[in-house]
Amino acid sequence: MPSKYASTFYEPLTEDVEEFLGCFQHADSVRLVGFTALWKKARFSDLFLGMASMSEMRRFCRVALATAVKYFLPPYCYQVRVGGLYLMHAFYYTQLAVPRVQIRLALRDWDDVQKFLRDSIACGHLDVVFVYRKLVAAKAVDYTAMPHLLVFQRPKKAKVQEVCAGMLARANGVQELLTEDYLEELSNVQNYYYKIKNELVEVRLQATMTHADFASRLKDTLNEFHVWQQKTFKQTNDACKDEAKPTEQEDCRSRAALLASIKRRGYGQSLCDSKSRKSRPEEAEDSYGSFPKQQAPDKKERPLSLRARTWKTLGKTTGKSELQTWLLRAPDQEGVPLRQKNSQEKEGYVHLS
Repeated sequence: MPSKYASTFYEPLTEDVEEFLGCFQHADSVRLVGFTALWKKARFSDLFLGMASMSEMRRFCRVALATAVKYFLPPYCYQVRVGGLYLMHAFYYTQLAVPRVQIRLALRDWDDVQKFLRDSIACGHLDVVFVYRKLVAAKAVDYTAMPHLLVFQRPKKAKVQEVCAGMLARANGVQELLTEDYLEELSNVQNYYYKIKNELVEVRLQATMTHADFASRLKDTLNEFHVWQQKTFKQTNDACKDEAKPTEQEDCRSRAALLASIKRRGYGQSLCDSKSRKSRPEEAEDSYGSFPKQQAPDKKERPLSLRARTWKTLGKTTGKSELQTWLLRAPDQEGVPLRQKNSQEKEGYVHLS
């Protein structure tokens, strides 16, 4: 039997990790203290107990660390990625494998990890940077060419892992571009423009080149977009859940279509068979001419055996022999040749062995 932990991920472990990270996300905090409290409450350290052998333990540790790394990388939101980093740290130091299994990070993910660290430093989350640098100092992170071990005799198409929609990071490029400082600076520029325009008598009555209250209108539009994005994101998640569960009408339609296709195939096969039966007598008459239909050979004649061809060449008949099978020598009968006697039997000597 193949090992239970031979694949890259283990579904029951993935479900438990998603539930744990969901609780950490609802806590609305990225502090290591809050993660440690949830870890002790869920007793996640008992995850590595009950392994029968060290080889099985190492395989399970590899799967657990790969699961934590999956939530540490994009496309998940920042809080879930922090939880994935804390899980990597917790799994590495609570595993029972000797020596400890290292954390595999592919070189293609180097840029994402460095950007994550720069964002953490900019936001002041120093405990996140501390945990990562502690893992690097302990040589727990192994930067490799591939995120998983290359194992032969594994199916080419790996099972696609479903991404939890509630943990994905939303597109917030508009919010990052139009910050409070940017809107305030834009308002100051517009006020200065109106001030200079009012001082010039020649241009005062001319058409203005900007919209009135442009900064406030832009802020209102940004808030409307944010509300629309949240509403659309929620509706998309609900629609995906509804599509995952087929309705009764779809089941009935698929079943009816399947039965119709089976009937259509069966009717076509029976029609072909009836046409072939009707054409067989005509082909027999054309092939055998004056022969009656009953005498037309259905099967090919078997070729003569070597013995029959030999007897035919010698002019002998191939009738069945009436000799008894239990006799060791042929009886003295007419038409049946006897074996030739040797010289000792002719002289009357009998050789006893």
